Amino acid sequence: MTIGRIAAFVDRERSALCNQPTGGIGLFEVIEDRRAAFLLFNKGKEWLISRGMEAIEAPISFNENYRDWGLLVDGFTRQGYGMPYNKKYFRDFFEEYGFRNYYEQYTYHRVIRDEKGKIIDFPERLLRVAEWLIKRPGYSLRHFEFSSAGRFIEDLCTIYNETWGHLKKDFTPVCPEHFNATMQKLKFFLDQDLAWFAYYDKRPIGFFILVPDINQILMHFQGKIGLRGIPKLYYYKLNHEMNRLQSLAGGIHPQHQNRGVEAALFYRLYQTFIKKPWYRELEIGWIGDYNPKMLATCEALGAIKVKTHITYKFLINEIIPFRRYKDEM
Repeated sequence: MTIGRIAAFVDRERSALCNQPTGGIGLFEVIEDRRAAFLLFNKGKEWLISRGMEAIEAPISFNENYRDWGLLVDGFTRQGYGMPYNKKYFRDFFEEYGFRNYYEQYTYHRVIRDEKGKIIDFPERLLRVAEWLIKRPGYSLRHFEFSSAGRFIEDLCTIYNETWGHLKKDFTPVCPEHFNATMQKLKFFLDQDLAWFAYYDKRPIGFFILVPDINQILMHFQGKIGLRGIPKLYYYKLNHEMNRLQSLAGGIHPQHQNRGVEAALFYRLYQTFIKKPWYRELEIGWIGDYNPKMLATCEALGAIKVKTHITYKFLINEIIPFRRYKDEM
């Protein structure tokens, strides 16, 4: 009988950016048995040591850390697409073994419409900021268009790499091909009116993309769609089964942060919500505890923190003292 699973892996480029050679552990599943969990951790650690690693980050994945990343420790409710879910007892196993809290990522929730379908007002203070920026010379905002997808994806990568390269030292730059592949996979579910870009003197400086939570449709298929399931996909889409939105990605160029760009982008999204009454709630996810500006933006929007995922670190070689990620920054 299978009682657990673990994966260990090394990304040499990411490891080179860390204070010491660092590998990863993920895809962790185990029954509620401490010995079984520790056996899996030991095997993963031994494999990483054999490849020269001196530290471990866990639980992580092969992707960038905007999906399938971290251990859920608070908010054991329905999870959106890409949000990892695990048993509550996993946390005890990680921490008893010696994994320490490296950084946390938060998910915020905001109601778009109340139970009667009335839209919740956009915060007055942010409204004033947004209107002020929109009127400023040089600034412009545009929503994504599939007909010009290539140009928008180029702009997205420019902003994303400049923003996250400044914020996170072990950030791996993304290329247009990577995001184009992601957009193609999600094309059936995407709403181009929910992806907004900001420009200054025609140069891309910010973007924010929301996507309908496709888990609301996929839950009906029990993991298997097949050819017979395609008509049902269209049925659920056309009947607006997806009424919950998730943040896919976003970023503001460091030189334009705290100037109202965030407020302007969210205000354009709010105007989209007015025109599309089936959207009722919003989740803004994967906001790191090392990103206080975005945390403040979420709170200014009236969003409430509902989920917490922890990325842990384990020091195999303790010659370098443990420090949390935001302290390393």
